[in-house]
Amino acid sequence: MKDGFDVLVGRLLDGGFFLQQAIEILEMGMIRGSLERNHGNQCAAAKQLGIHRNTLQRKMVAYELGGTRARSRRKPMGRAGHPRKKKTGTV
Repeated sequence: MKDGFDVLVGRLLDGGFFLQQAIEILEMGMIRGSLERNHGNQCAAAKQLGIHRNTLQRKMVAYELGGTRARSRRKPMGRAGHPRKKKTGTV
């Protein structure tokens, strides 16, 4: 297996790839392959990759994999649209 990586490293260096580009290529390939092997199951793919599911989802958004879109953050239901009342009066 090490020989295969040595060949890959040689090709990336000969191709003029920078380290960050090579990391992204490897990450995208591993994420895509893991999702395919696990039939799109993100929990299983994250476990296989040794990362947290949230990390996998963040990387999927960053690399535009799996049609996942970034979610907009919402306020918790208890505070959404209900401003706090100011306390008045005596103790």
